Parts: sequence; C-alpha cells; structure tokens
Amino acid sequence: MKFRPCIDIHNGSVKQIVGGSLSDTDDYAKENFVASYDAAWYAAFYRDAGLTGGHVILLNGSTSEYYEKTKNEALSALRAYPGGLMVGGGINPDNAQEYLDAGASHVIVTSYAFKDGEVRMDRIKNLERVVGREHICIDLSCRRREGKYYVVTDRWQKFTNHELDKYLFDMLKPYCDEFLIHAVDVEGRQQGIEDEVVNLLAQYCDKPVTYAGGISSFDDLEKLKSLGKGKIDATIGSALDIFGGGMNYYEVLDFFNRK
Repeated sequence: MKFRPCIDIHNGSVKQIVGGSLSDTDDYAKENFVASYDAAWYAAFYRDAGLTGGHVILLNGSTSEYYEKTKNEALSALRAYPGGLMVGGGINPDNAQEYLDAGASHVIVTSYAFKDGEVRMDRIKNLERVVGREHICIDLSCRRREGKYYVVTDRWQKFTNHELDKYLFDMLKPYCDEFLIHAVDVEGRQQGIEDEVVNLLAQYCDKPVTYAGGISSFDDLEKLKSLGKGKIDATIGSALDIFGGGMNYYEVLDFFNRK
C-alpha cells in the first residue's frame, strides 16, 4: 500500500473538484480548492519528499479555451519531476510521446480506449505499439448505475457499457503496467470510500492499482488497507491540508511509511 500524490489541473490552475460535477459546458466544475501555487511547485514538493507514481490529470477537453494553458501546466510539472509522475487527460498515440519526452513515467488513458461505449482493443494495442506497455496506465474510473459500477469516460461524463469486473481487468492487463480507478460518485466529497469498488479491485485486479475517491480520514485509510488486503495504493486530494482539507500531509506520509 503506497501513497500516490496528485496534481489535478482545470482551467489552467491546480484544483480539487467534486468529480461528478465536471462538465464541458462552460468548463464548469464545483471547486473544493484552488491552489495559489502552480503545478511545477507541487511536482517539486512531491519530488523532494521522494514520492513516486503520482498522477497529473488534465481536466479540460482539447476543445476547451483553457486546454493549452492546462496542458502547459501539466508539462511544467512533468519537467519539474522527470520520471516521478504519470499524466492523463486526452492521451492518444499522437500526443503520448510528447508527455513521455517531458518526463512522464506513464501515460494514463481512458477515453481513447473506449468509443461509443465499447472498449476498443485496436486502439489500446496501437498505443502499446507506440509507447510500450511499461508506459501505460489504464484508468477505469467508474460510477454506479442500477446497482453496478460502469466505466465512465470523457471527463467522467459518459457511461460505457463495461462493468468494472474480472472480465475487463483480464482483457486489459496484458496491455498496461497498472490501473487507476476513481470512484467518481464520491470523488472530492470527503464522505468515505466506496467499499464495493475497493472490494472489486481486491478481488479482480492483480496488477498495481491506485484507488481515488472519498478518502477523508485515517479511518478511511485503515478500511482501504483492510478491504484492499494491503495491495491497493491510494490517492488523497481534497482531504489533504495542502489542498484545504483536514488531513495533515506529513501525518499521511508517516501513515504510509509505517505500513
């Protein structure tokens, strides 16, 4: 169990948002926190702490008026911590190498891997040919619908037809190095983790996997450790005091170091 730091960038600024509120209309998101520091500052902060495997996420689509500003922030973070961070948001074979050249250890892919609600193995295999599976993290962020969890794409706005289940993990794991899962319904809400999502990861995912969503206390971390059998890494965003929350960043580091 490892702590994975995050740098979420929206409209050109480092933010923490309520994940389910994100919309391409007017580039809207309900904000929990807007940082006064830029993405490169946070990257250097994580670098100096020796944290690895963090996630830089671009939360604007390529058609947004803020996209270039958001992208430049992401690139600056990667250059500040070469090899220490992954990057996701609009990744495809045409732009993946640019991010790797800037210093990303992995590219995180979601929407490119799905089209019209279906997983596209031809696209995933194409990305693997371009960058190599050792540089690919597949994001299977999910939302609940009719009692099951389905993968969502396009900044978590569109449901796919694929449940988060063993079949999906087994299909995709030969083409990536690890997985990232945001439990979108609780993302940014600081109301506790999605137990069922964690149980699914513990049961079906046998590659490195990071869970994000709802962590707001050390009790949540203990529950994640127990339900996840100690093998699921964690991202904490809005709950950290460096993002305006109540969990002390250095105490969080101590928790993971003890574990």
